[in-house]
Amino acid sequence: MSASTLAWWSVADIVALIAGLAIYLFIVGSQLKAVAADLEECADLVWQIKKDAEAIEPGLSAINTTGRVVAGALPLLYGMGEGIVVGATYQHDEHVADGVARPAMGTRRTRLMEGVGAQD
Repeated sequence: MSASTLAWWSVADIVALIAGLAIYLFIVGSQLKAVAADLEECADLVWQIKKDAEAIEPGLSAINTTGRVVAGALPLLYGMGEGIVVGATYQHDEHVADGVARPAMGTRRTRLMEGVGAQD
């Protein structure tokens, strides 16, 4: 190989490297633009949520006060509920049922043993 051929291949390699880097940067740039657009949309949504939350904030103290009242009443309500359940619990009468329900005609005779030739 001569020196001019080696220089030519060096220039071709450098041009191919620069072209590859340019394509890579173009692809990464387009992906970053898409991410930036998504982030901008997310930022708008966050600001909208913040604006909606500011409208709710004054009512939070009333909600918390009501929650404390309800939490304070829960033991009393639980005790009252227990009293109602004790008075309304069903007491099973032992004499109503005498075990397993049996058909009125008695037990059914099987023919499985006859099918295999066994005599009872």
